[in-house]
Amino acid sequence: MIPAFHLEIDVLVLGLVILLVDAFAERIDKRSIAIAAIVGLGAVLLASFFLAPAPVVLPDVTGFWSFYTADPLAIFFKRFALVTTIFVLIMMIDYAPIVRSTIHGVTAQAGLGEFFALPVFTCAGLMWMASAVDFVMIFVSIELVTVSFYVLVSFTRRNPLALEAGVKYLILSAVSTGFLVYGITWIFGVTGETNLDRVAAALTRPEIEQAPALFGMVLVMVALGFKIAAVPFQIWVPDVYQGAPTPVTAFLSVGSKAAGFVVLLRVLRPFFMMPQMERVLVVIAILTLIYGNLAALPQGNLKRLLAYSSIAHAGYLLIGVVSLSGAAVAYYLVAYLLMTLLAFAVLVVVAQQTGERIQDFAGLGKRSPFLAFAMLIAMVSLAGVPFTAGFFGKFLIFNAAIEHHQTALIVVGVITVACGFYYYLKVVRAMYWEPSLNSKAIPLSTLSRAAMIALMAGIIGLGIYPQPILDALRPRATAPAAAVQR
Repeated sequence: MIPAFHLEIDVLVLGLVILLVDAFAERIDKRSIAIAAIVGLGAVLLASFFLAPAPVVLPDVTGFWSFYTADPLAIFFKRFALVTTIFVLIMMIDYAPIVRSTIHGVTAQAGLGEFFALPVFTCAGLMWMASAVDFVMIFVSIELVTVSFYVLVSFTRRNPLALEAGVKYLILSAVSTGFLVYGITWIFGVTGETNLDRVAAALTRPEIEQAPALFGMVLVMVALGFKIAAVPFQIWVPDVYQGAPTPVTAFLSVGSKAAGFVVLLRVLRPFFMMPQMERVLVVIAILTLIYGNLAALPQGNLKRLLAYSSIAHAGYLLIGVVSLSGAAVAYYLVAYLLMTLLAFAVLVVVAQQTGERIQDFAGLGKRSPFLAFAMLIAMVSLAGVPFTAGFFGKFLIFNAAIEHHQTALIVVGVITVACGFYYYLKVVRAMYWEPSLNSKAIPLSTLSRAAMIALMAGIIGLGIYPQPILDALRPRATAPAAAVQR
């Protein structure tokens, strides 16, 4: 049995070891570094099922446990971050030839080691975000993730689109960081606290001024809105998603968004006693649903379509947040992980042979039936076809909205789901009904094939039997005798 915080330490050490191996072992095939990272992260994922019971943390605790929590939500999303990073590294192995062609260094494999190491450090930041219960730790963990993404987004630096994406992400992310720090300053100035539980307790006192605290929370929401790609903070998403290396786009779309929603769930808890907060979230959710789905309709580039789709899915997740259903949000994020990573895994392979436009997938069903079937499963799940994880995720979200009488969100959500069927299924139409411009079969590595099969099995399996995810969020046994004292 190991303490939960050892998981982040193990991932951080793994990243440092990978960098040292890359620096001193120049003649090895750098793709073996990615394999080592996958094995290491898999070992950490396995260790996460043998954690010591979380200590009971008293309300007035100080020190480490006032910053860090090992509750079921945190453990669940630590595993989420590990699984996401493993699949992203598999995609990066397929993407390695493009990195080699765009980075001209001393050796033919220049840059590959760092390309495989940075996601490991990003994973450590995502895991810390899942456990952060203090504004200081939230800020530090977000910065670790964001700085890693600065480099990853513009990694193929000879590509003008990648450079443009990197600059946009850098500037807008820096602005959102300013909003976050300014919002934390206002909240601390009003309550005198940075720990979320103590902030919640302070807000119940009659002498606390509600207006400045609400203003500070709005500023924090602006920063988190950037992370989750909610309207009107989504302006960076299409260009950054299109310009970044495809595996990095997948990592941004899944890992960064999931961690942003975990932080949002924790940060909003002290402020939900204010009725204004719910109204603000309802408006943001409606705007996000409408904009994301309508903007995706005319897209001809699959990466841009998935970018606007990511905005739309942020809207569905916000319905769960407004409805105070952490279980629905968690399940939807797992479904989104499976179907989005599957779509990007196919895109990485196909784009190297033909391109990333939807018309480049024409006739894929005849050329590469396995890749076409994998993309079919991803698209129908993203659309919400029954017996897929995407369908059950939407069912849980709308069920939570019905229980909380969120009529406006339900109406807008159902209408926008219909829009999703159109733009997702036009990819299916291209693969199976349009003539192929290229009859050459697309090669696929054994590792990538196995990863796609696992993702497809997860999509279908969780669509039929979702109970494992719901059980994972139930509270685990605690250790009363090891209660953390002041």
